[in-house]
Amino acid sequence: MEFSEVVQRRRMVRHFSPDPIDRPILERIAATAQRAPSAGFSQGQRVVIVTDPDRRRQLAEVAGEAFYTGQGFDPWISEAPALFVPCVSAKVYVDRYNEPDKRDPSAPPGTEDDWQVPYWWMDAGCTVMLILLAAVDEGLAAGFAGGDVDDIRAELAIPAHFSPLGVIPVGRPLPDKKSPSLRRGWLGLDEFARWETW
Repeated sequence: MEFSEVVQRRRMVRHFSPDPIDRPILERIAATAQRAPSAGFSQGQRVVIVTDPDRRRQLAEVAGEAFYTGQGFDPWISEAPALFVPCVSAKVYVDRYNEPDKRDPSAPPGTEDDWQVPYWWMDAGCTVMLILLAAVDEGLAAGFAGGDVDDIRAELAIPAHFSPLGVIPVGRPLPDKKSPSLRRGWLGLDEFARWETW
């Protein structure tokens, strides 16, 4: 599939066939996500992939699936055969930028507060987008649900210095209820893209 077609087909899907996905496909999606940029090649992103049905149900609960089913959506988190949980660690980035090739050894150690833009969030967003696009490239679909960070961390035994961003259900798409937000439509390109100055 051409890249432009992958991008055009990507959307947040909220209904999946429960049929399992072969592990090599999930590994390819994870390998694609690993190619996301990371400042200083810190590589502070990680992905937890959940396929166990009981753990998927638990994760769906902490990701707020009941809210969606209450709004008339299918149980799209628990029914998806695979859940990707992208995580990122500010500590990994700060530690990397305290290494000699990134910081004057005579300077005091840097902290998270030194970052005017915390690039770990930008890099983690790239990881998320690559998972979404890689799923489409594999002939699958994906969505995204937030959730309580501490509950997700506890459910998956994620180390304290890693923050899970949410849950990405991945599977074969079924007809789903579209988000009412889509009625807003796309901004015109001339409003989105500015040339030379704002």
